[in-house]
Amino acid sequence: MEAACLGAALELVSSGGAGLSPEKRAALGASLLLLRRDYRFQRVWFWGRIQGLRGAYYIAEGLGTDLAAPRSRLYRCGRHREGRGSRRAAPRLTGLALLVAGSLNCVEWNLLPPASGEMVVRAEALKGRFQGDPSFEYELTEAKVEDDEKLPENRQELVIKEEIRLVATIEQIDKAVGIIPRGSFVKTPLGPVHENRNFEGLSLMEAKKLSSYFHLAEPVNLKNKTLLEKADLDPSTDFLDSLEHDIPKGSWAVQLEKGGMVVVLRSLLWLGLTFYHVPMTKQYGYVYFGTGEKNLDLPFML
Repeated sequence: MEAACLGAALELVSSGGAGLSPEKRAALGASLLLLRRDYRFQRVWFWGRIQGLRGAYYIAEGLGTDLAAPRSRLYRCGRHREGRGSRRAAPRLTGLALLVAGSLNCVEWNLLPPASGEMVVRAEALKGRFQGDPSFEYELTEAKVEDDEKLPENRQELVIKEEIRLVATIEQIDKAVGIIPRGSFVKTPLGPVHENRNFEGLSLMEAKKLSSYFHLAEPVNLKNKTLLEKADLDPSTDFLDSLEHDIPKGSWAVQLEKGGMVVVLRSLLWLGLTFYHVPMTKQYGYVYFGTGEKNLDLPFML
């Protein structure tokens, strides 16, 4: 959700029971605007919060000119102390950046390593809650790994920090349930993806359909479609995978709230992910308030 309208956007998703205190809203509202200026982002989104046992991680995303560009990541965790580090000149980043702040300090932001496939594989082997300390170390030997080949041979690599798990978890959530309305982004003939300035929102009828929402990630199902199926698609707007083919079916709950004025989608796969859209307007976004744990019991709940 847009950092510029953070308070109003949080009110639209408050029916889920999660939110931010006035102190956190004020701190984030001020720091995100400074973040946009320092890193020269086009826009800054508040991504959400991952709650740990001893602290919480607050996440934000900074967007550049190309919305589909590779991601860079930053974080700050102030669980132990309120940081007063010297202010350094921020490098200019292009594309999409991910930023994380600690539960007691939503002001300073630091760079996180980019997520790799190996990070995601190792993070999937870890179970249980986050600790809230980015320096906490997990032993992969204690995790339940079905495939022994996934474990590295070097004993020194059997330890994974929570910072790496955090990066991999955010990457998983973004790829699985990070969504946008159909037509809100447009792909140019040269490849870059930009915000569609002609987008005026979905109609109420369209907003209630899962086919009207796309995953903000590299398409998978789209590549498997035949030429006949692609004939009715607009390559400038239908370049992503829609939610109607998500597995398992029924992993999304669609509801009308605020007297039918707001359409809310909640993910049952990653509990805590809430998307909102006000039909016939440009107001949309998603936020995550959860523990960072995937709902593996979903197939048995449907």
